[in-house]
Amino acid sequence: MSARIEDRGDRLVVVNANAARRNALTPAYYDVLHDALARAAASPRVTSVILTGEGGFFCAGGDLTALATRRDLPEAARRERIEALHDLIRAIRACPVPVIAAVDGGAAGAGVSLAFACDLVVAAEDARFTIAYVKAGLTPDGGITWTLARHLPPALLARLALIGEPITAPRLDALGALSALSAPGEALAAAHDLADRLAAGPGATQRAIKVLLHRAGAATLDAQLDAERDAMARAQGSAEAAEGIGAFLDKRSPDFTRLRDEI
Repeated sequence: MSARIEDRGDRLVVVNANAARRNALTPAYYDVLHDALARAAASPRVTSVILTGEGGFFCAGGDLTALATRRDLPEAARRERIEALHDLIRAIRACPVPVIAAVDGGAAGAGVSLAFACDLVVAAEDARFTIAYVKAGLTPDGGITWTLARHLPPALLARLALIGEPITAPRLDALGALSALSAPGEALAAAHDLADRLAAGPGATQRAIKVLLHRAGAATLDAQLDAERDAMARAQGSAEAAEGIGAFLDKRSPDFTRLRDEI
């Protein structure tokens, strides 16, 4: 198998196991990741999904050997294959629990798209990110021009996309594009640290917060205020709020995991 799911109880770890091709994306990986996201959505016990790659590299994106064969396809067929990637990006964004990318080594092309579709991105200090589609006579896909435009200055993004220059993880971190920076080879461990913190928190509340965060960029202020009002009103009547507020008033640490154990 070129991909697998590791069930850790409160988190699902999706491993791209195509190390011989630097974890280039495959249809099998798409299927496995869709399965993991659906399982996370269906289980209140799952508080995060972690994406990682074997062999010290996150993901090299599309397999150029496979892409070379698409020239002979009708354009409609080429669109259909690209849409499969875009459906995966949409599924990550729509997954109700936080999705964490653990980027050891680096990411390229659609691998960068995959990483930045996630809610939290952890990268090792020696990781490099490259969106050098231009060097292959191709244009970016996977939403990378949308996600990076929200993190990077326009002039820098233009250099990355039009010239194909790589960017290092420390520079991305300095620009506020990463959730955490780890020692070399330790991105997955750092991602698990974040997953531990999510697992200790109020899962239903975190799901509601993810919805608010993802809709904020396209919403008007009035629409976002309405969404925040409705989410807060629901939260105030929840068992998680009762536990969190009660713990604050009692000067103790809240135990949100107990609530999940009772489900």
